[in-house]
Amino acid sequence: MALDDIDQRILSALRDDARLSFADVGTLVGLSAPAVKRRVDKLKATGVITAFTAIVDPAALGWATEAYVELYCQGKTSPTTIAEAVSRHAEVIDACTVSGEADALLHVVASDMRHFEDVLERIGAEKFVVRTKSVLVLSRLLRR
Repeated sequence: MALDDIDQRILSALRDDARLSFADVGTLVGLSAPAVKRRVDKLKATGVITAFTAIVDPAALGWATEAYVELYCQGKTSPTTIAEAVSRHAEVIDACTVSGEADALLHVVASDMRHFEDVLERIGAEKFVVRTKSVLVLSRLLRR
């Protein structure tokens, strides 16, 4: 689906605050609330918008340690196998396959370094994991 400028602006407004009313979005993009609703419905129907969700600050839950973990797997471990394994760890808040040497990249949060080390040990104990490589987040510069 080709997105025009208004669709792009609607998406931008919803990314900033998914709780905006259709009327509020309409004010921002110059459309009526029913026109915004029709466009949002079309964006949902075509898969451009896949979900509306609340993003929770992990630090508010006491999980202030944040890291990205490269996952190196043995053989031809499938993305499905990796996804099933890492989804069992609540501390993994995002995971994707990547190009390069690593097989996957995990976004991990933990309460402190001891908790993070425990998470790494649990992930490393998965039967297909050969090794991990971690990078700790010092400060978040941008989140969309």
